[in-house]
Amino acid sequence: MIFGRRKSGGYESVDGGTIQLDGVQVPLTFKHNARARRMILRTDPKTGRAIVTLPPGVDYEAAHEFAQSRAGWILSHLAKTPPVMKFCDGAMVPYLGTEYEVRHVPKMRGIVVLEDGVLMVAGKPEHLTRRLRDWMKAQARREITQRAGVKAEALGTQHGRITIRDTRSRWGSCSHEGNLNFSWRLVMAPDWVLDYVVAHEVAHLVEHNHSPRFWAQVARISDDVDQACAWLKRNGSHLHQYG
Repeated sequence: MIFGRRKSGGYESVDGGTIQLDGVQVPLTFKHNARARRMILRTDPKTGRAIVTLPPGVDYEAAHEFAQSRAGWILSHLAKTPPVMKFCDGAMVPYLGTEYEVRHVPKMRGIVVLEDGVLMVAGKPEHLTRRLRDWMKAQARREITQRAGVKAEALGTQHGRITIRDTRSRWGSCSHEGNLNFSWRLVMAPDWVLDYVVAHEVAHLVEHNHSPRFWAQVARISDDVDQACAWLKRNGSHLHQYG
């Protein structure tokens, strides 16, 4: 049974209700993609959903059958999904690679204050998660904007608009118009990892490819490129557990 639709970024998402897999009820989402050539299945660790990308001409019944036929794969991936680590009082949260304790301080002046190894959050307890997430996004924008400007100048170019989002498929991107997009979760990674991702996208302003010339530009404006790539491959998915 289909419950609702939502369009975003050229894709249409459809709530497919739930499917029963070996006695487990798993929420299902369909995503229409006009450029897809086959059905693609993935799981969302934050919501516990199975998501099927549909190419043109594939109906929902076929998508249901496709997901049902891969019950073992879905369940095994959901079982391996680490628990979400909420932004809450007493939680340990990374910021620029260092873990800090979150402490709710209701009557503190200000909204979020980082002091003596503690992230103190003011206000009502029900607002703590949102306030800390908003603070993280603001810090990400500040760190990324400053670095992008310096690195673009070093390469003799300029960047366009900088957008901070909560993307899952990529850490950053560069449009042909020179606009840069980044995941706010990079601010939880070590400083040198965030620096590399900014350098990667800024380098695309002069080389819209991944040729040796591109990587030479990245190396000009960032250190530890290989180590940063390796860190993201090993640990990047853990950043999506927070919040």
